Amino acid sequence: MSLVGSYVALSKPLAAIFPVLLLAWLRFGIGAIAMLRWLRKPADEAPLSRRTQGLLFLESLFGNFLFTICMVTGVSLTSAVTAGVTMAAIPAAVALMSWLFLRERVAARTWLAIALAVAGIGLYALSRPDAGAASAASASPQAWLGQMLLVGAVLCEAFYAVIGKRLTTSLGPKRITSIVNLWGFALSTPFGLYLAWRFDFGSVAWSIWGLLLFYALAACVWTVWLWMTGLRNVPASQAGTFTVLLPISAAVVGMCVLGERVTSMQALAFAIALLGILVATWPGRKRLAQHPSASGASPF
Repeated sequence: MSLVGSYVALSKPLAAIFPVLLLAWLRFGIGAIAMLRWLRKPADEAPLSRRTQGLLFLESLFGNFLFTICMVTGVSLTSAVTAGVTMAAIPAAVALMSWLFLRERVAARTWLAIALAVAGIGLYALSRPDAGAASAASASPQAWLGQMLLVGAVLCEAFYAVIGKRLTTSLGPKRITSIVNLWGFALSTPFGLYLAWRFDFGSVAWSIWGLLLFYALAACVWTVWLWMTGLRNVPASQAGTFTVLLPISAAVVGMCVLGERVTSMQALAFAIALLGILVATWPGRKRLAQHPSASGASPF
């Protein structure tokens, strides 16, 4: 999640040059080339069932394709402050869906960690110097649509975590990462080809191509593989707490690389959010099994 926040912040120059869906298509294409060897089925894995194939498609649809559209469009119709407050609900949404769909037992301290995460990022968003933009955005006739799209992005990210947890029970992280990326490439190809036909690639500087390469490898390969590897050993509800690092790391990169200013109130918000991570990951006296209950079948 720290790496996700970092490349989100550093993707601003890319979004200013490439249309969003063209950028997504190029990203998935670079990722597909980088992970060709990961597509091969290991000898110790069973063939993909129809159920697993469906989950892989849904993982890419929600986590790659729809999340990007909802997030970018939602921010454009509201404000960055509104998006920051809304995205603070991701840990709670992941925990709730883990409880509903995976039958995971959500410990009391995990709920406390989620509350701290939401409070920290909410405080950060409300303390931004441009917080006044939120009130202006809320008066826009399209603001309600933007807010609903941001809520949709939260739900997409929650489904991404829950479905990913289910997939890790039968597939390795490398194969999940490569197949999900391939689906993302397939979903974005019609839009990418149309936009590429009208785009002047010769006007793009070499430094932007280098940034695009980093963005693609970070977004499609490194972060997804790390996330899926972690989900094999961590309950989805607890993993959802770490999504708080996304807006935190984005803000840190903005401060250190892009020259943005962080106030003392925002520093306090960071401390509260990081305290949530500490609460969620502090070793307990007893380790309880976190697998889905044998008494109920999971929808996933």
